[in-house]
Amino acid sequence: MKTSTQWIPKSLLALMLMLAIQAPAQAGEPEAKVFHVVICWLQEAGNHAARAQLIAGSKKLEAIPGVLSVQAGTLLASPRPIVDSSYDVGIIMSFASVEAMHAYLQNPLHKQAVQELLLPLTSKVVIYDFALPH
Repeated sequence: MKTSTQWIPKSLLALMLMLAIQAPAQAGEPEAKVFHVVICWLQEAGNHAARAQLIAGSKKLEAIPGVLSVQAGTLLASPRPIVDSSYDVGIIMSFASVEAMHAYLQNPLHKQAVQELLLPLTSKVVIYDFALPH
């Protein structure tokens, strides 16, 4: 029998997929096909200033070519044992293709954000990348 913690990644991915499907592209915009989900635990858990800094910094990544959208927010705690309520900030990024996501990962602005924002503020980061079926 599986424990509830083994279900967390599948539950998180299912939620992200539902969010992606519910956010249709505006007229003339490319449709998102690839999602980059970043779950962050702050070095100082619950630090409101660090949360705000990480969220604001994440939104700046929308300027990178190929990024369709960036959404970032704080934990929505739940008493349900299947929900992971241990992290501080969640970030969802969307791209039109795997190639666009790979280009984003190599972009100097992304690398700078990782070095100057993500690494100094977080103690742990978990990333989920997934694509919508064709």
